[in-house]
Amino acid sequence: MVEHIDEVTIRPATTEDAADIAAVHIRSWQEAYAGIVPDEHLRSLDPEARATSWADHLAHGPADHVRTYVAESDGRVLGFASYGPSRDEDARRGEREIYSIYLDPGTWGHGVARDLIRTVLGEAGEQTPMSLWVLADNTRARHFYRRHGFSPDGVERLENVGGADLLEVRYRRG
Repeated sequence: MVEHIDEVTIRPATTEDAADIAAVHIRSWQEAYAGIVPDEHLRSLDPEARATSWADHLAHGPADHVRTYVAESDGRVLGFASYGPSRDEDARRGEREIYSIYLDPGTWGHGVARDLIRTVLGEAGEQTPMSLWVLADNTRARHFYRRHGFSPDGVERLENVGGADLLEVRYRRG
């Protein structure tokens, strides 16, 4: 648990960040999705496999303007965000999608997610339409996105995660 965070730096992720991103990704999932995603699935998340996947993505990921940023303080990765072109069939012209934004649970409530989303929105352009998908039962994330100008647009889908069909809600901004 992080009790005090010094200055936070947001910077583009590199392949050297892969293991740290994977660790944050898994810790965040295990905390945020407890009681939503099946416990067995959360326990089975493998840091080494996730690190390998992130390293490959960061080294050879899609070249179509996908960006991943990390938030760090004192050399420690606290969180990350990825975004790029919207993958939805009904995407508006030029629409971008936030694919992921996760933080180490010990940093929740310290403004790190705010810094990450402001970086993403600033780089994409304040007037650029943005979308994201969020689990319907993830009330903390839904509240965060609403505070940053996103709102549900009425589109929902079922996503199979760990053998459970979970409802996702699309949020849009702009």
